[in-house]
Amino acid sequence: MSFVNGNAIFGAARKGHYCVGAFNTNNLKWTRAILKGAQEKNVPVLIQVSMGAAKYMGGYKLVRNLVADETEAMNITVPVVMHLDHGNYEAAKECIEAGFSSVMFDGHDLPLEENLAKTKEIVELAHAHGMSVEAEVGSIGGEEDGVVGMGECADPDECKRVADLGVDMLAAGIGNIHGKYPANWQGLSFETLDAIQQKTGVMPLVLHGGTGIPADMIKKAIDLGVSKINVNTECQLSFADATRKYIEAGKDLEGKGFDPRKLLAPGAEAIKATVKEKMELFGSVGKAE
Repeated sequence: MSFVNGNAIFGAARKGHYCVGAFNTNNLKWTRAILKGAQEKNVPVLIQVSMGAAKYMGGYKLVRNLVADETEAMNITVPVVMHLDHGNYEAAKECIEAGFSSVMFDGHDLPLEENLAKTKEIVELAHAHGMSVEAEVGSIGGEEDGVVGMGECADPDECKRVADLGVDMLAAGIGNIHGKYPANWQGLSFETLDAIQQKTGVMPLVLHGGTGIPADMIKKAIDLGVSKINVNTECQLSFADATRKYIEAGKDLEGKGFDPRKLLAPGAEAIKATVKEKMELFGSVGKAE
């Protein structure tokens, strides 16, 4: 089974008022847990990798081949998108050559005109390879692999300029952040989101920092055009919690409980459970049909 780009999947989500989850992988266990969750819920899924995670795992080509091989070995039948998360110009080009099916070019830290020029170039190159492109306007708060954003709200007019370049998905800052949300977080700016979707029309919008956003806000964001929500931190927290409980219970000292296949199994199950829970919340269960 080959990867698909995000166009049909996120276009259908936009029209159907549901959302497709984008889940970051960090290793083999992570990849299998995400794929299992998607298959069990019959949901199209986007597996994405950050620049830092790709470096940790051995490079973009290795990540691409790992996900492709696991998809085949596990007899996965739901559509799978292989996506670069928060890539700079060089990373986006490398992933296009490596055989990804979708890339995000994150030029939010560049001067607007340079961001526009490089986004246009990535769009043309990716589209020539049948790939979808996500772009970002406005800083997403928090930290993602050393890239720190202040959590500003995007300018709807700038969003339209980027959308008009032919990108397939648009991530816009609306007060969302990466990582855990602080107690004094002010919430999502739905006024900004509504203004953006009025400017960009039917283009699927992307919400980064999906961990910790209340369910009612998630559902309202979907109503206002969000068709892709990124989830990473919540899977990491689930994995860490389950692994910690296994060790604190002394399971690693029982028999061959120290075997990595046993030691890491609760964490992998926790990731899968988190993935399936998010798919339920996003309204995408059964949408692979």
